[in-house]
Amino acid sequence: MKRRIFIRNSALGTLALTIPAIRSFGTNFSPDYSLPKRALGKTGEKLSVIGFGAIMLNDNPQDFANELVARAYDLGVNYYDVAPNYGNAQEKLGPALKPYRKNCFLACKTHERGAEGAQKNLDDSLKKLETDYFDLYQLHALSSVEQVNQAFGQGGAMETVVKAKKEGKIKHIGFSAHSVEASLLAMKNYDFDSILFPVNFACWHTGDFGPQVYAEAEKRGMGILALKAMALTPLEQGEAKFDKNVWYRPIQDEEIMKMALKFTLSKNITSAVPPGKNTLFLKALEFMNEFEPISGEETNKLLALAKTTKPIFMHA
Repeated sequence: MKRRIFIRNSALGTLALTIPAIRSFGTNFSPDYSLPKRALGKTGEKLSVIGFGAIMLNDNPQDFANELVARAYDLGVNYYDVAPNYGNAQEKLGPALKPYRKNCFLACKTHERGAEGAQKNLDDSLKKLETDYFDLYQLHALSSVEQVNQAFGQGGAMETVVKAKKEGKIKHIGFSAHSVEASLLAMKNYDFDSILFPVNFACWHTGDFGPQVYAEAEKRGMGILALKAMALTPLEQGEAKFDKNVWYRPIQDEEIMKMALKFTLSKNITSAVPPGKNTLFLKALEFMNEFEPISGEETNKLLALAKTTKPIFMHA
């Protein structure tokens, strides 16, 4: 009971996570606890249903990063996601993941739209993450049709990404996006292996943001990776951030948080990446100790909440 209270308080309040708490986390899970893995589209890869969003390592000490990565790995997490613009997360993740690298799926990104900038991102990320290749490399946060056109145009980032795959520096190619139109155009332009996209109950039901992208990706047999499953609503003007690495208001009621994660993982989703606060990541792992698909009653509760919730993304 003490551990559950700690995780609840630290995840939903302001307590800092400590190394002793990381080491003890999960020690009272069921003896047969095993984080499920799901296929990533047609790649032949299998990823843990909860991904490690390495932005949560930003500005944390290296020994903290080492402990959190080690504990996650011990509990079955094999999917690690990072990007150059996550502060110093790459520098922290590289050494922490190195002992487990050969057994893990490492995903990185470029926010550059031009070939030269993307090449600099790729080379720098390989060095900082202390690896020779990425299992997945993604165009990061496509937010407009113009950005997609730029990335696919002459001298665009896709030239670098495709070349790197031929050179063996990338195994699979994907993209992340915060736009329905950008996502649909990107999928039309290239046979991507995966998409990283917000799949959130409020965005889905109130914002009409997600169903059309999900349907197209599923039709193409792509691996679908989910962002923002545990997000609630945008911050009000002047509202303080819940955490420096979380730009929106996450769900803070534990039962709703659990239902929201169930909503996402009950779809044909390979993996969900929790918000960028380490205690919310541990909370997601805790939920998997007793995970069951979302029930009709839980779905109705989320539908009712969605009607009164301003989603973080909406389809215009």
